[in-house]
Amino acid sequence: MKRKDFLYLSGMGMGALLLPDLSAFGTPIDPLQALDGVDVKIKKELADVALNAAKSKGATYADIRIGRYLNQFVATREKRVQGVANTESYGVGIRVLANGCWGFAATNNVTKDAIAKAAEQAVAVAKANAKIQGEPVQLAPQKGYGEVSWKTPIEINAFEVPVKEKVDLLLNVNDVAMQNGANFVNSVIFAVNEQKYFASTDGSYIDQDVHRIYPTFNVTKVDRESGKFKTRNALSAPSGKGYEYMHARPEDKVTGIVTRYKGRYDMLEDVKEAARVATEKVKAKSVEPGKYDLVLDPSHLWLTIHESVGHPTELDRVLGYEANYAGTSFLTLDKWESKKFKFGSDKVNIVADKTQVGSLGAVGYDDEGVKCKKWDLIKNGVLTSYQAIRDQAHIIGLTESNGCCYSQGWDDVQFQRMPNVSLQPGKEKLSVDDMIKNVEKGIYIIGDGSFSIDQQRYNFQFGGQIFYEIKEGKIAGMLNDVAYQANTQEFWNSCNAICDESDYRLGGSFNDGKGQPSQSSAVSHGSATTRFNGVNVINTARKI
Repeated sequence: MKRKDFLYLSGMGMGALLLPDLSAFGTPIDPLQALDGVDVKIKKELADVALNAAKSKGATYADIRIGRYLNQFVATREKRVQGVANTESYGVGIRVLANGCWGFAATNNVTKDAIAKAAEQAVAVAKANAKIQGEPVQLAPQKGYGEVSWKTPIEINAFEVPVKEKVDLLLNVNDVAMQNGANFVNSVIFAVNEQKYFASTDGSYIDQDVHRIYPTFNVTKVDRESGKFKTRNALSAPSGKGYEYMHARPEDKVTGIVTRYKGRYDMLEDVKEAARVATEKVKAKSVEPGKYDLVLDPSHLWLTIHESVGHPTELDRVLGYEANYAGTSFLTLDKWESKKFKFGSDKVNIVADKTQVGSLGAVGYDDEGVKCKKWDLIKNGVLTSYQAIRDQAHIIGLTESNGCCYSQGWDDVQFQRMPNVSLQPGKEKLSVDDMIKNVEKGIYIIGDGSFSIDQQRYNFQFGGQIFYEIKEGKIAGMLNDVAYQANTQEFWNSCNAICDESDYRLGGSFNDGKGQPSQSSAVSHGSATTRFNGVNVINTARKI
């Protein structure tokens, strides 16, 4: 597969995402090698070597992550297979505290001698760093769990499904698109398996087996008379599931003006509809700028949640420690300390949850051995908390970490990453149709699109994939060239209706970028369909 094709395919529908470099995912392997695991007894022996070596050199705390990261890409275009890649990255990362300062070292030589040497190097790094550090690191206390394990609750391991079966599915997807009027189509299945072993001087030995999958496509329709073209991406959501995600049942389908999915995904059905919608988009009218009530489907709203809530509530951005990928945060500590900062309307309740089944961020324990949990970020519209890890907890008066520390690989140091951040559904029964009935002038948006946000995560602009005009309570046809602009606080305070739990669905990002050197993580965002009143809409096709 050519690099430009990989970047294009992996970027489809990902929104706020870091576009990954294939070489960063590891060494190419035979697919069958992905099925060979590493004995947990061996991993414990290796972990003890690292912890003892670190302590012997003066570390007051140490943890080790033994990681085996597997990735599989299957990519096609029209009638061709563009590429199949199976990669493995295997090694050890060791983090220590010595003289009150962090040190880190890693090795891909997974032997006792090499691991002991890496542990000693980590201590040496910490002691060198301590000479210029202002204040010693304060770690929130964490009990040891002993030997425990956690696994993504999957039914079918995607790596056990033959590559041919995936290729046949994708070529069938492409054929359906072309038969239904598409001019071009790309499709891809991306599967991830993180086999992570964590041990620390707190007394934890944690073995985890994490699975994720992301099927997606992009359909293009060209109108040769006008020269216009339109695209539509898959309405799939990347998911923390196994290959059973590809086997949709009737209860997984959300019917409506277009079919959307919850739980599992029907790729063939979606691409057929995508070809129809792309054709319809070519002839849709351009939006008239102005104020509209926006009805936002979860397939769209996840990205707005990600950028305007998820990143601004990261404590390292709040403190100014992190400013890569769209800056710091307007949610400064004084707003949280006031206990009355009105982030959104009373209907806005947003939680962080690393335990949500089927989500991309779900694990049993984070990458510094903290058992994962759920907590409030915004309650009844008021800012209540942030996302914090062990060495940040004391800053906001917490006695324990939120459990949201993560590293993209064994050779990267773990740091605070976004957990699943989701808008809670409404408590009263409300369907999408009922919501639209009460809109005089509005736009119904489905699917994620372009976005832009300023350096404090305050002023933003979002596009989308499919736009339907709402007039006097009814859908009045498709629109083009729609984007809405607001600031985060005004936008969430304009939220005045949220559908109930029956409409709740997850969207998400398979490759969310943060940090320098940059790291990628996967995260889900859930919501039900939600209405925001009086939002400014612009026409993206107009020229000045």
